[in-house]
Amino acid sequence: MEANTRGTGRLPDAFLTPGSSSFTEFLDAYQPELLPSRRAVPGAPVTVEAPHGTTIVAVTFPGGVVMAGDRRATMGNLIAQRDIEKVFPADEYSCVGIAGTAGIAVEMVRLFQVELEHYEKIEGATMSLEGKANRLSQMIRGNLGMAMQGLAVVPVYAGYDLDAGTGRIYSYDITGGRSDEQGFTSVGSGSLFARGALKKLYRDDLTAEDAVTVCVQALYDAADDDSATGGPDLSRKIYPIVTVVTDEGLSRWSDDQVGAVVQTIVGDRLIRPNGPNAPLN
Repeated sequence: MEANTRGTGRLPDAFLTPGSSSFTEFLDAYQPELLPSRRAVPGAPVTVEAPHGTTIVAVTFPGGVVMAGDRRATMGNLIAQRDIEKVFPADEYSCVGIAGTAGIAVEMVRLFQVELEHYEKIEGATMSLEGKANRLSQMIRGNLGMAMQGLAVVPVYAGYDLDAGTGRIYSYDITGGRSDEQGFTSVGSGSLFARGALKKLYRDDLTAEDAVTVCVQALYDAADDDSATGGPDLSRKIYPIVTVVTDEGLSRWSDDQVGAVVQTIVGDRLIRPNGPNAPLN
């Protein structure tokens, strides 16, 4: 029946039949080979050289949440890209940052964006933030076979919870296990160093601008100790991607806004190389 609709301008029957509000479930039934989770997994361990995204940080503040990511992608000991984007809007009130195999991660983010938009169109309502976090968890679990071959995707998800009236952060492991983070989190190769900075700089009374500064400080410290994390590139004007989510929705800070924060931090580091709370140089 569907084959007869080709060239006629008619949509296949699958598109006209009521079904699940999940786009992933629809695709699994209609054209499953397009899903990342349906890729064939090599039978034996293989070594694949693919660009990897590195460090993402997220911080909550009263009224919302900030997520920021560095711009470096690495492939082994080489810098594969200096200006990759790792923080994306998921929908109007949430964002997702990627660490791990860059190509698969970006593909997963795009599928997640369509998943949320499809749900809204079918149900006529916005999914709860926790529901969105659960959907992302299922997608990560679907990539487990590739993760076991070294092509892992470990995102961090954050947004404004319209029901609770607060910003929330969710982190994941490669099996799709989800954790509700309190205050802040970091993922990626530089996460250990970024988390150390976040622990020292985080406060419960941060403003949105303070939270952005804390995130950029944490990425600066991560780049200082982790070669896979890119620090701000002043000569090329390549700065971290910064996204702020509040009850008014999601906004991405411009390069000029982030650049002003970076310039202030770099100026301070000339006096205190180890951070704002360190002794004078």
